[in-house]
Amino acid sequence: MKQIFDQLLQFLQQGIAAIFKFVQLVWTWSIDQITKVFQAPWGDWPIWKQILLALVLAAVAYALFVAAMRLWEAGVAVLAAFASLLGALVYTLPSILIAGVIALGGLWAINNLNFKMPNITVFQGDGSTTTTTTTSNDNRNRQPADTTGQKPAE
Repeated sequence: MKQIFDQLLQFLQQGIAAIFKFVQLVWTWSIDQITKVFQAPWGDWPIWKQILLALVLAAVAYALFVAAMRLWEAGVAVLAAFASLLGALVYTLPSILIAGVIALGGLWAINNLNFKMPNITVFQGDGSTTTTTTTSNDNRNRQPADTTGQKPAE
């Protein structure tokens, strides 16, 4: 089970890394293109090209504004989710504390309480069972039973 979980985590990690690599590629390419627009020698261009450049710059500015607003909204959502996570962690503290106390009490009981119970069933190799409940002083003086099936020599 641990191997499956590790494989899943590795798959998720590789997927997230690939997404971030793609996002980085798009961002660097876009920033390079925007930089080239600003470095254009627009002073020597005819007026219609300068107007077209102004329209391109306005569209780029609008697209960057939309991206900034989406990033702002995502940041607010991440902050709200983090605050919600912290609230859930605090809200579950009593249950977690109770579980810890139960575990501590159970472990203490297992380690410190010792109820003496007699052996009731002893399993033998042939599947039959014998019951032994007490070992008193008069049982100590008995001879063990002959299990060979032979009569004792007279």
